Amino acid sequence: MTHRLYYTDPYLRAFEATVARLDRRDDRLLVTLDRTAFYPTSGGQPFDTGRLGALTVIDAVDEEDGTVTHVTELKAESPEQLSSEDLQLRTGDVVHGEIDWARRFDHMQQHSGQHVLSAAFDKLFAVRTVSFHLGSVVSTIDLAREMSPAEIDAAESEANRIVWEDRPVTVRFVDAEEAARLPLRKEPVREGTLRLIEVEGFDLSACGGTHVARTGGIGAIAVASWERFKGGQRLEFLCGGRALGGYRQLRDAMTASVRLLSVLPAELPAAIERLQADTKEQRRAMDGLQRDLAWYRADELAAGAEKTATFRLVARVVDAEASVLKALATAIVARPGFLVALVSSSTPVLAVIARSADVGVSSQELLASLMAQFGGRGGGRPELAQGGGLAAPADAILAALRAAI
Repeated sequence: MTHRLYYTDPYLRAFEATVARLDRRDDRLLVTLDRTAFYPTSGGQPFDTGRLGALTVIDAVDEEDGTVTHVTELKAESPEQLSSEDLQLRTGDVVHGEIDWARRFDHMQQHSGQHVLSAAFDKLFAVRTVSFHLGSVVSTIDLAREMSPAEIDAAESEANRIVWEDRPVTVRFVDAEEAARLPLRKEPVREGTLRLIEVEGFDLSACGGTHVARTGGIGAIAVASWERFKGGQRLEFLCGGRALGGYRQLRDAMTASVRLLSVLPAELPAAIERLQADTKEQRRAMDGLQRDLAWYRADELAAGAEKTATFRLVARVVDAEASVLKALATAIVARPGFLVALVSSSTPVLAVIARSADVGVSSQELLASLMAQFGGRGGGRPELAQGGGLAAPADAILAALRAAI
Protein backbone atom coordinates (compact mmCIF):
# COMPACT_ATOMS: atom_id res chain seq x y z
CA MET A 1 0.00 0.00 0.00
CA THR A 2 1.39 3.37 -1.01
CA HIS A 3 0.78 6.28 1.37
CA ARG A 4 -0.67 9.07 -0.77
CA LEU A 5 0.68 12.41 0.38
CA TYR A 6 -1.49 14.40 -2.02
CA TYR A 7 -4.61 13.34 -0.10
CA THR A 8 -3.77 15.73 2.74
CA ASP A 9 -1.31 18.14 1.09
CA PRO A 10 -1.97 18.77 -2.61
CA TYR A 11 0.50 21.67 -2.53
CA LEU A 12 3.42 19.35 -1.68
CA ARG A 13 5.87 19.63 -4.58
CA ALA A 14 8.87 17.60 -3.34
CA PHE A 15 9.22 14.63 -0.96
CA GLU A 16 11.48 11.80 0.15
CA ALA A 17 10.36 8.17 -0.11
CA THR A 18 11.72 4.62 0.11
CA VAL A 19 11.78 2.37 -2.96
CA ALA A 20 9.51 -0.61 -2.25
CA ARG A 21 9.73 -2.39 -5.63
CA LEU A 22 11.46 -2.08 -9.02
CA ASP A 23 10.32 -3.66 -12.27
CA ARG A 24 11.51 -3.38 -15.88
CA ARG A 25 9.28 -3.13 -18.96
CA ASP A 26 11.22 -2.55 -22.21
CA ASP A 27 12.76 0.92 -21.86
CA ARG A 28 10.69 1.75 -18.79
CA LEU A 29 11.59 1.35 -15.14
CA LEU A 30 8.52 0.89 -12.91
CA VAL A 31 9.10 2.26 -9.41
CA THR A 32 6.85 1.61 -6.41
CA LEU A 33 7.42 3.78 -3.32
CA ASP A 34 6.23 3.52 0.26
CA ARG A 35 4.71 7.00 -0.15
CA THR A 36 4.22 9.46 -2.96
CA ALA A 37 3.02 12.94 -3.94
CA PHE A 38 2.42 11.81 -7.55
CA TYR A 39 -1.26 11.64 -8.39
CA PRO A 40 -2.21 8.62 -10.57
CA THR A 41 -4.95 8.87 -13.21
CA SER A 42 -8.24 8.52 -11.34
CA GLY A 43 -11.72 10.04 -11.16
CA GLY A 44 -11.42 11.98 -14.40
CA GLN A 45 -8.15 13.67 -13.39
CA PRO A 46 -4.90 12.84 -15.26
CA PHE A 47 -1.67 11.70 -13.67
CA ASP A 48 1.23 13.83 -12.45
CA THR A 49 4.64 13.87 -14.09
CA GLY A 50 8.01 14.93 -12.68
CA ARG A 51 11.22 13.34 -11.47
CA LEU A 52 12.43 10.61 -9.13
CA GLY A 53 16.11 11.27 -8.54
CA ALA A 54 17.67 11.28 -12.02
CA LEU A 55 14.67 9.50 -13.57
CA THR A 56 11.84 11.21 -15.48
CA VAL A 57 8.35 10.16 -14.39
CA ILE A 58 6.07 10.02 -17.45
CA ASP A 59 3.04 8.29 -15.88
CA ALA A 60 1.60 7.30 -12.51
CA VAL A 61 -0.70 4.27 -12.32
CA ASP A 62 -3.16 3.39 -9.58
CA GLU A 63 -2.78 -0.36 -8.99
CA GLU A 64 -5.44 -2.72 -7.67
CA ASP A 65 -3.31 -3.63 -4.63
CA GLY A 66 -3.38 -0.01 -3.42
CA THR A 67 0.09 0.89 -4.63
CA VAL A 68 1.05 3.60 -7.11
CA THR A 69 3.41 2.65 -9.94
CA HIS A 70 5.69 5.43 -11.18
CA VAL A 71 6.53 4.81 -14.84
CA THR A 72 9.94 6.31 -15.57
CA GLU A 73 11.71 6.77 -18.87
CA LEU A 74 15.18 5.36 -19.33
CA LYS A 75 17.66 6.95 -21.69
CA ALA A 76 19.74 4.36 -23.59
CA GLU A 77 20.07 2.94 -27.09
CA SER A 78 18.61 -0.34 -25.85
CA PRO A 79 17.26 -1.57 -22.48
CA GLU A 80 19.95 -4.28 -22.36
CA GLN A 81 22.61 -1.57 -22.05
CA LEU A 82 21.15 -0.42 -18.72
CA SER A 83 22.49 -1.97 -15.54
CA SER A 84 21.59 -1.43 -11.90
CA GLU A 85 24.68 0.76 -11.60
CA ASP A 86 23.38 2.93 -14.45
CA LEU A 87 20.05 3.38 -12.68
CA GLN A 88 21.63 4.12 -9.30
CA LEU A 89 18.38 2.98 -7.70
CA ARG A 90 17.73 -0.14 -5.63
CA THR A 91 14.98 -1.50 -3.42
CA GLY A 92 15.27 0.12 0.00
CA ASP A 93 16.93 3.28 -1.33
CA VAL A 94 15.58 6.66 -0.32
CA VAL A 95 14.79 8.73 -3.39
CA HIS A 96 13.91 12.39 -3.86
CA GLY A 97 10.69 12.99 -5.78
CA GLU A 98 9.52 16.22 -7.37
CA ILE A 99 6.30 16.73 -9.29
CA ASP A 100 5.76 19.01 -12.29
CA TRP A 101 4.06 21.78 -10.33
CA ALA A 102 2.71 23.72 -13.33
CA ARG A 103 0.88 20.60 -14.53
CA ARG A 104 -0.37 19.74 -11.02
CA PHE A 105 -1.67 23.25 -10.28
CA ASP A 106 -3.43 23.38 -13.65
CA HIS A 107 -5.21 20.15 -12.76
CA MET A 108 -6.10 21.52 -9.31
CA GLN A 109 -7.65 24.64 -10.87
CA GLN A 110 -9.69 22.63 -13.38
CA HIS A 111 -10.87 20.02 -10.88
CA SER A 112 -11.84 22.52 -8.20
CA GLY A 113 -13.52 24.64 -10.86
CA GLN A 114 -15.55 21.62 -11.94
CA HIS A 115 -16.82 21.09 -8.39
CA VAL A 116 -17.94 24.72 -8.16
CA LEU A 117 -19.51 24.80 -11.63
CA SER A 118 -21.35 21.50 -11.11
CA ALA A 119 -22.61 22.72 -7.74
CA ALA A 120 -23.88 25.94 -9.38
CA PHE A 121 -25.98 23.96 -11.88
CA ASP A 122 -27.24 21.76 -9.07
CA LYS A 123 -28.18 24.63 -6.75
CA LEU A 124 -29.73 26.93 -9.35
CA PHE A 125 -31.52 24.39 -11.55
CA ALA A 126 -31.34 21.01 -9.72
CA VAL A 127 -29.43 19.59 -12.70
CA ARG A 128 -26.83 17.00 -11.79
CA THR A 129 -23.46 16.38 -13.41
CA VAL A 130 -23.39 12.88 -14.88
CA SER A 131 -19.66 12.73 -15.62
CA PHE A 132 -16.49 14.84 -15.73
CA HIS A 133 -13.34 14.70 -17.85
CA LEU A 134 -10.20 16.77 -17.39
CA GLY A 135 -8.43 17.04 -20.74
CA SER A 136 -5.05 18.49 -21.65
CA VAL A 137 -6.62 21.54 -23.34
CA VAL A 138 -10.23 21.78 -22.15
CA SER A 139 -12.33 19.97 -19.58
CA THR A 140 -15.94 18.82 -19.86
CA ILE A 141 -18.94 18.10 -17.69
CA ASP A 142 -21.96 16.15 -18.92
CA LEU A 143 -25.26 17.47 -17.56
CA ALA A 144 -28.39 15.37 -17.12
CA ARG A 145 -30.51 17.71 -19.28
CA GLU A 146 -30.01 20.37 -21.91
CA MET A 147 -29.65 23.92 -20.57
CA SER A 148 -30.54 27.18 -22.26
CA PRO A 149 -27.82 29.78 -22.94
CA ALA A 150 -29.36 32.01 -20.25
CA GLU A 151 -29.21 29.17 -17.69
CA ILE A 152 -25.60 28.43 -18.59
CA ASP A 153 -24.72 32.11 -18.15
CA ALA A 154 -26.44 32.16 -14.76
CA ALA A 155 -24.56 29.08 -13.54
CA GLU A 156 -21.26 30.46 -14.85
CA SER A 157 -21.86 33.75 -13.00
CA GLU A 158 -22.80 31.96 -9.78
CA ALA A 159 -19.68 29.78 -9.99
CA ASN A 160 -17.44 32.81 -10.45
CA ARG A 161 -19.11 34.55 -7.50
CA ILE A 162 -17.97 31.65 -5.34
CA VAL A 163 -14.47 31.85 -6.85
CA TRP A 164 -14.11 35.56 -6.18
CA GLU A 165 -15.38 35.23 -2.61
CA ASP A 166 -12.25 33.12 -2.02
CA ARG A 167 -14.01 30.56 0.13
CA PRO A 168 -12.01 27.86 1.94
CA VAL A 169 -11.76 24.42 0.34
CA THR A 170 -11.19 21.76 2.97
CA VAL A 171 -10.53 18.02 3.05
CA ARG A 172 -11.87 15.56 5.62
CA PHE A 173 -12.32 11.82 5.93
CA VAL A 174 -15.56 10.15 7.10
CA ASP A 175 -16.94 6.64 7.35
CA ALA A 176 -19.98 5.45 5.40
CA GLU A 177 -22.33 5.96 8.36
CA GLU A 178 -21.37 9.60 8.77
CA ALA A 179 -21.42 10.18 5.01
CA ALA A 180 -25.01 8.97 4.88
CA ARG A 181 -26.02 11.81 7.21
CA LEU A 182 -24.25 14.52 5.18
CA PRO A 183 -25.75 16.57 2.31
CA LEU A 184 -23.43 15.25 -0.40
CA ARG A 185 -24.07 16.65 -3.88
CA LYS A 186 -23.93 13.14 -5.37
CA GLU A 187 -24.05 9.65 -3.98
CA PRO A 188 -20.57 8.15 -3.47
CA VAL A 189 -19.55 5.26 -5.72
CA ARG A 190 -17.02 3.92 -3.21
CA GLU A 191 -17.56 2.21 0.12
CA GLY A 192 -15.60 2.46 3.34
CA THR A 193 -13.78 5.61 4.38
CA LEU A 194 -14.57 8.54 2.10
CA ARG A 195 -12.48 11.61 1.37
CA LEU A 196 -14.73 14.67 1.17
CA ILE A 197 -13.96 17.99 -0.52
CA GLU A 198 -15.96 20.89 0.92
CA VAL A 199 -16.33 24.33 -0.61
CA GLU A 200 -17.50 26.32 2.41
CA GLY A 201 -21.25 26.86 2.32
CA PHE A 202 -21.59 25.74 -1.30
CA ASP A 203 -20.56 22.16 -2.11
CA LEU A 204 -19.71 18.89 -0.41
CA SER A 205 -18.58 15.96 -2.56
CA ALA A 206 -16.64 12.73 -2.20
CA CYS A 207 -13.48 12.99 -4.31
CA GLY A 208 -9.95 11.62 -4.39
CA GLY A 209 -8.50 14.38 -6.58
CA THR A 210 -6.25 17.34 -5.85
CA HIS A 211 -7.82 20.74 -5.17
CA VAL A 212 -6.90 24.33 -4.39
CA ALA A 213 -6.98 25.46 -0.74
CA ARG A 214 -9.32 28.38 -1.45
CA THR A 215 -11.69 29.03 -4.35
CA GLY A 216 -9.72 32.14 -5.31
CA GLY A 217 -7.00 29.77 -6.51
CA ILE A 218 -9.30 28.67 -9.32
CA GLY A 219 -8.90 32.17 -10.80
CA ALA A 220 -11.93 32.19 -13.09
CA ILE A 221 -14.37 29.71 -14.65
CA ALA A 222 -15.35 30.19 -18.30
CA VAL A 223 -17.79 27.97 -20.21
CA ALA A 224 -16.27 27.76 -23.69
CA SER A 225 -18.92 25.81 -25.62
CA TRP A 226 -21.73 23.28 -25.32
CA GLU A 227 -23.52 20.62 -27.37
CA ARG A 228 -26.22 18.01 -27.04
CA PHE A 229 -24.87 14.74 -25.70
CA LYS A 230 -26.67 11.47 -24.87
CA GLY A 231 -29.98 13.10 -24.04
CA GLY A 232 -28.31 15.79 -21.98
CA GLN A 233 -25.61 18.34 -22.63
CA ARG A 234 -21.81 18.42 -22.69
CA LEU A 235 -20.12 21.65 -21.63
CA GLU A 236 -16.50 22.56 -22.24
CA PHE A 237 -15.00 24.87 -19.64
CA LEU A 238 -11.69 26.53 -18.80
CA CYS A 239 -10.37 27.57 -15.39
CA GLY A 240 -7.49 29.71 -14.17
CA GLY A 241 -4.49 29.73 -16.47
CA ARG A 242 -6.43 27.92 -19.19
CA ALA A 243 -9.14 30.61 -19.09
CA LEU A 244 -6.45 33.26 -19.53
CA GLY A 245 -4.95 31.32 -22.43
CA GLY A 246 -8.38 30.96 -24.03
CA TYR A 247 -8.99 34.70 -23.67
CA ARG A 248 -5.65 35.49 -25.31
CA GLN A 249 -6.43 33.15 -28.20
CA LEU A 250 -9.81 34.81 -28.76
CA ARG A 251 -8.25 38.27 -28.42
CA ASP A 252 -5.59 37.55 -31.02
CA ALA A 253 -8.13 36.04 -33.43
CA MET A 254 -10.45 39.01 -32.95
CA THR A 255 -7.63 41.52 -33.42
CA ALA A 256 -6.48 39.87 -36.66
CA SER A 257 -10.06 39.60 -37.96
CA VAL A 258 -11.03 43.23 -37.34
CA ARG A 259 -7.76 44.37 -38.92
CA LEU A 260 -8.34 42.28 -42.05
CA LEU A 261 -11.97 43.38 -42.39
CA SER A 262 -11.46 46.99 -41.24
CA VAL A 263 -14.39 46.87 -38.81
CA LEU A 264 -14.92 47.29 -35.07
CA PRO A 265 -15.14 44.11 -32.94
CA ALA A 266 -18.90 44.47 -32.50
CA GLU A 267 -19.31 44.74 -36.27
CA LEU A 268 -17.45 41.49 -37.00
CA PRO A 269 -20.49 39.13 -37.23
CA ALA A 270 -22.28 41.44 -39.67
CA ALA A 271 -19.09 41.81 -41.74
CA ILE A 272 -18.73 38.03 -41.97
CA GLU A 273 -22.37 37.70 -43.07
CA ARG A 274 -21.75 40.27 -45.81
CA LEU A 275 -18.68 38.39 -46.97
CA GLN A 276 -20.63 35.14 -47.09
CA ALA A 277 -23.43 36.77 -49.09
CA ASP A 278 -20.90 38.34 -51.49
CA THR A 279 -19.17 34.99 -51.92
CA LYS A 280 -22.45 33.24 -52.74
CA GLU A 281 -23.33 35.94 -55.25
CA GLN A 282 -19.90 35.71 -56.89
CA ARG A 283 -20.21 31.93 -57.03
CA ARG A 284 -23.58 32.23 -58.75
CA ALA A 285 -22.15 34.75 -61.22
CA MET A 286 -19.13 32.51 -61.89
CA ASP A 287 -21.36 29.49 -62.45
CA GLY A 288 -23.32 31.51 -65.00
CA LEU A 289 -20.15 32.59 -66.77
CA GLN A 290 -18.89 29.01 -66.81
CA ARG A 291 -22.15 27.84 -68.36
CA ASP A 292 -21.89 30.55 -71.02
CA LEU A 293 -18.27 29.65 -71.68
CA ALA A 294 -19.22 25.97 -71.85
CA TRP A 295 -21.43 26.63 -74.88
CA TYR A 296 -18.52 28.24 -76.73
CA ARG A 297 -16.10 25.47 -75.78
CA ALA A 298 -18.77 22.92 -76.65
CA ASP A 299 -18.85 24.25 -80.22
CA GLU A 300 -15.09 23.77 -80.47
CA LEU A 301 -15.19 20.23 -79.02
CA ALA A 302 -18.17 19.22 -81.20
CA ALA A 303 -16.39 20.45 -84.31
CA GLY A 304 -13.50 18.09 -83.58
CA ALA A 305 -15.66 15.03 -82.86
CA GLU A 306 -14.69 11.59 -84.17
CA LYS A 307 -17.17 10.12 -86.65
CA THR A 308 -18.45 6.58 -86.10
CA ALA A 309 -21.07 4.59 -88.02
CA THR A 310 -23.95 5.71 -85.75
CA PHE A 311 -22.85 8.84 -83.86
CA ARG A 312 -20.09 11.40 -83.39
CA LEU A 313 -17.74 10.79 -80.43
CA VAL A 314 -16.13 13.51 -78.30
CA ALA A 315 -13.57 11.80 -76.06
CA ARG A 316 -11.21 14.38 -74.56
CA VAL A 317 -9.06 15.21 -71.55
CA VAL A 318 -10.14 18.56 -70.11
CA ASP A 319 -8.43 20.49 -67.33
CA ALA A 320 -11.56 21.33 -65.32
CA GLU A 321 -13.66 20.42 -62.28
CA ALA A 322 -16.62 18.06 -62.38
CA SER A 323 -19.18 20.88 -62.67
CA VAL A 324 -17.43 22.28 -65.78
CA LEU A 325 -17.09 18.82 -67.33
CA LYS A 326 -20.80 18.25 -66.80
CA ALA A 327 -21.73 21.66 -68.28
CA LEU A 328 -19.58 21.01 -71.37
CA ALA A 329 -20.99 17.52 -71.90
CA THR A 330 -24.56 18.76 -71.47
CA ALA A 331 -24.00 21.56 -73.98
CA ILE A 332 -22.60 19.17 -76.60
CA VAL A 333 -25.35 16.52 -76.32
CA ALA A 334 -28.02 19.17 -76.70
CA ARG A 335 -27.23 18.62 -80.38
CA PRO A 336 -28.40 15.36 -82.02
CA GLY A 337 -26.03 12.47 -82.74
CA PHE A 338 -23.30 12.87 -80.05
CA LEU A 339 -21.70 10.67 -77.43
CA VAL A 340 -19.40 12.61 -75.07
CA ALA A 341 -16.77 11.32 -72.65
CA LEU A 342 -14.79 14.00 -70.80
CA VAL A 343 -12.14 13.13 -68.21
CA SER A 344 -10.11 15.45 -66.01
CA SER A 345 -6.37 15.92 -66.22
CA SER A 346 -6.18 15.76 -62.41
CA THR A 347 -5.66 12.52 -60.47
CA PRO A 348 -7.57 10.61 -59.35
CA VAL A 349 -9.53 11.13 -62.55
CA LEU A 350 -13.05 12.55 -62.84
CA ALA A 351 -15.22 11.32 -65.72
CA VAL A 352 -18.46 12.58 -67.25
CA ILE A 353 -20.24 10.58 -69.98
CA ALA A 354 -23.34 11.90 -71.81
CA ARG A 355 -25.33 11.06 -74.95
CA SER A 356 -27.73 12.88 -77.23
CA ALA A 357 -31.36 11.82 -77.10
CA ASP A 358 -31.11 9.96 -80.42
CA VAL A 359 -28.02 7.90 -79.48
CA GLY A 360 -28.68 4.39 -78.19
CA VAL A 361 -25.56 3.95 -75.99
CA SER A 362 -26.01 3.92 -72.16
CA SER A 363 -23.74 6.44 -70.42
CA GLN A 364 -24.37 4.67 -67.14
CA GLU A 365 -23.16 1.30 -68.47
CA LEU A 366 -20.05 2.87 -70.02
CA LEU A 367 -19.11 4.48 -66.71
CA ALA A 368 -19.71 1.19 -64.90
CA SER A 369 -17.32 -0.59 -67.27
CA LEU A 370 -14.63 2.03 -66.59
CA MET A 371 -15.04 1.78 -62.83
CA ALA A 372 -14.83 -2.00 -63.04
CA GLN A 373 -11.37 -1.58 -64.57
CA PHE A 374 -10.03 1.48 -62.75
CA GLY A 375 -12.01 1.73 -59.50
CA GLY A 376 -13.73 4.86 -58.32
CA ARG A 377 -17.32 5.68 -57.46
CA GLY A 378 -20.17 7.20 -59.40
CA GLY A 379 -23.43 6.63 -61.19
CA GLY A 380 -26.19 8.30 -63.13
CA ARG A 381 -28.69 7.59 -65.88
CA PRO A 382 -28.39 6.32 -69.45
CA GLU A 383 -28.43 9.94 -70.63
CA LEU A 384 -25.74 11.25 -68.22
CA ALA A 385 -23.37 9.62 -65.74
CA GLN A 386 -20.39 10.90 -63.75
CA GLY A 387 -17.84 9.43 -61.40
CA GLY A 388 -14.57 10.10 -59.66
CA GLY A 389 -11.56 8.37 -58.17
CA LEU A 390 -10.55 6.44 -61.30
CA ALA A 391 -6.99 5.28 -60.73
CA ALA A 392 -5.34 5.38 -64.17
CA PRO A 393 -3.91 7.90 -66.62
CA ALA A 394 -6.61 9.87 -68.47
CA ASP A 395 -5.44 8.57 -71.87
CA ALA A 396 -5.73 4.95 -70.67
CA ILE A 397 -9.28 5.61 -69.48
CA LEU A 398 -10.29 7.07 -72.86
CA ALA A 399 -8.70 4.12 -74.64
CA ALA A 400 -10.71 1.72 -72.49
CA LEU A 401 -13.84 3.74 -73.27
CA ARG A 402 -13.28 3.43 -77.02
CA ALA A 403 -12.77 -0.33 -76.61
CA ALA A 404 -16.03 -0.58 -74.63
CA ILE A 405 -17.88 1.31 -77.33
